[in-house]
Amino acid sequence: MNNIIEKVRKFVEDECRKPTSKYGFEPYEYHFAQVVRHAKQLAKEFGADEEIVEIAGWLHDIGSIMIGRVDHHLTGAKIAGEKLQEFGYPVEKIALVKNCILHHRGSQKMELETLEEQILAEADAMSAFDNIVGVFKAALVYENLTQGEALKSVSKKLESKWNQLKFEKTKEIIRPKYEAFKILFEK
Repeated sequence: MNNIIEKVRKFVEDECRKPTSKYGFEPYEYHFAQVVRHAKQLAKEFGADEEIVEIAGWLHDIGSIMIGRVDHHLTGAKIAGEKLQEFGYPVEKIALVKNCILHHRGSQKMELETLEEQILAEADAMSAFDNIVGVFKAALVYENLTQGEALKSVSKKLESKWNQLKFEKTKEIIRPKYEAFKILFEK
């Protein structure tokens, strides 16, 4: 198990380090690693398949890094499937990882079919509260918004991420950061 996870982690790290990476190396440390940390914690808490959620956590936004944000759940699932097949990962497990990636985006309003899919979606939403600076950077630098537009955009995004959380345990973990965000962003 650890061998495949290490191969996947290294693949994501290498893609983030490439000059062609759409967002540079920062997402590796400040997003991917945080999603994986939360996903592993939730998998243990709820008895989900830890290997599936860890691999999906590393690969969930690879489409954004390699191709771009638009439809990154689709491009990411395709890239993940090809890479995992190349690594000799079992076909039935590849399908589970791809489904996690396909369904991780709260903005797509897709029905989550498995516990592992819900955990990845929760972990992804949780990570926004770990890295509000990164959410602002995306709004200011990559979306080219003004400060006022970025403030509205980030506030809306964080509120949306909070509303995506389904597990009470997840809300319990994130609540202090959510409440701090509400205080800081009050008008």
